[in-house]
Amino acid sequence: MTNPLVLGGTTEATALCRAMAEAGLSGTISFAGRVDRPVRQPLPQRVGGFGGVDGLAQYIRDNRISHLVDATHPFAVQMSRNAVEACALTGTPLVALTRAPWQPESGDRWRAVADIPAAVAALDGAPQRVMLAVGRMHLAEFAPNPQHFYLLRLVDPPKAPLPLPDTHVVVDRGPFSLDDDLALMRAHRIDVVVSKNAGGTGARAKLLAARELGLPVIMIDRPAPPLRREIHNVADVLDWLAH
Repeated sequence: MTNPLVLGGTTEATALCRAMAEAGLSGTISFAGRVDRPVRQPLPQRVGGFGGVDGLAQYIRDNRISHLVDATHPFAVQMSRNAVEACALTGTPLVALTRAPWQPESGDRWRAVADIPAAVAALDGAPQRVMLAVGRMHLAEFAPNPQHFYLLRLVDPPKAPLPLPDTHVVVDRGPFSLDDDLALMRAHRIDVVVSKNAGGTGARAKLLAARELGLPVIMIDRPAPPLRREIHNVADVLDWLAH
């Protein structure tokens, strides 16, 4: 009997859990616990970290996990590394459900940067109105550039004072639409968008809106993932689980 563990937090993970439930498959989805209200799932869920590689390996053993599907965010690279190592320790089959990175198209004004510090450096200049789409975990890293106005879109309301002096927070959860993002950027007179290259469709609207408005985008490259097998659609993951 299969008993998969899905490391979630993405729209792909939610789609996989829905497909598993519809196929009559059991399993558990795990969330890191970085948002207050995870998207409801049709499978049992757990919230919180495992305690590194050894903790994840122990969870796999204790719960007799048969397969592990890493469907975490492309920037959650430490969790992905832990998953590879824990599965190697326990002999557990592992696959990553991934999505392709976004690619610039005609009309885009992208400046690719290697990481968050490079994005911070790219904003070192005259005051601008910035749509900062990097998630709440990285906001403090942009504190060296307090001269800008920052538009922030967060899943949960901030629980503490923000590390940036001039901000407007929109509490919302994707997927987002082109029309809504156009209206949002126009309302706040955005000059530049800063985005992680997450890929997928749920957060792509801001890039389409930036293209339509002729705005530059500072695009943060993904960190290199660990070596593992990758699958790009839910149907193939179900087939992998079955065989």
